[in-house]
Amino acid sequence: MSQHARGIAHRVIPTPSGPIHLVEKGTGPLVLLVHGFPESWYSWRHQLPVLAAAGYRAVALDVRGYGGSSRPAAVDAYRMLDLVEDNVAVVHALGEDSAVVVGHDWGAAIAANSALVRPDVFRAVGLLSVPYTPRGGPRPSDLFARMGGDEEFYVSHFQEPGRAEAEIEPDIRGWLAGFYAALSADTMPAAGAPDPHFVGTSGTLRDRFPSGRLPAWLSESDLDVYAAEFERSGVTGALNRYRNMDRDWEDLAAFDGAPITQPSLFIGGSLDASTTWLADAITAYPVTLPGLVSSHLLDGCGHWIQQERPDEVNRLLTDWLAALSV
Repeated sequence: MSQHARGIAHRVIPTPSGPIHLVEKGTGPLVLLVHGFPESWYSWRHQLPVLAAAGYRAVALDVRGYGGSSRPAAVDAYRMLDLVEDNVAVVHALGEDSAVVVGHDWGAAIAANSALVRPDVFRAVGLLSVPYTPRGGPRPSDLFARMGGDEEFYVSHFQEPGRAEAEIEPDIRGWLAGFYAALSADTMPAAGAPDPHFVGTSGTLRDRFPSGRLPAWLSESDLDVYAAEFERSGVTGALNRYRNMDRDWEDLAAFDGAPITQPSLFIGGSLDASTTWLADAITAYPVTLPGLVSSHLLDGCGHWIQQERPDEVNRLLTDWLAALSV
């Protein structure tokens, strides 16, 4: 295990919907860290000790479906409102009334919706890589089906239960290595190469992944940690988050177009498709995130932002958190 992950406490806490595994370090105001796909609490290994040293109780959980947390069999058990309530349950189980929530990738969407739906619990929200986009527009499955022309967008590729599992699970370690490399600044395909976010005629994402070397932020031992978690749990729980996007669209209808008003932070990578595709969402922040304290695009950074640029992300996080205390 990385030296940055030593000295943290592992816990499994009960919630009404099942156990949630988390790690924590430090004391002080609670900062809840929520990971994305396909990761685990371990994606926050560089932030946990720094936040603790800055005077915060840093807690990183395994999202439902991942690692040591519960993995319900039903696909619809992974809807956004259930994940929001998991976050609320964690805060209360830790003996706290409120927390700052910070998320990356899918974790950013979970964090944003936690702040939106439960402002009584989440007093501020930090978003990494994926901008806040209020609920609205067409049904997500219809939108994604129109992307890519003759090619299939990866979100659509993930919809049919068992299809992506059949691609990933025979070689989880190799698939993860390729997926991480495809979205990392130093290993992503060159401009003009086939886009790894889309499935070509072969019918697999992996055909477009880079091979031969890991991105600089990912050591062989780090990859071992991620692979071991998914080899133990499988990937269905993680993929089921994608399979609930239409349900989320229906569940959150009352929040159509709603802004998040709490103090907020955004950090993205300039080479990350999540920020380039959603550039209009960032431009709309004065309306959608009226409490925005600061927004940053890290030049030459890819998708795995808190691992690719840990020092910069840590500085931006701790500066923002300190400003919240004023």
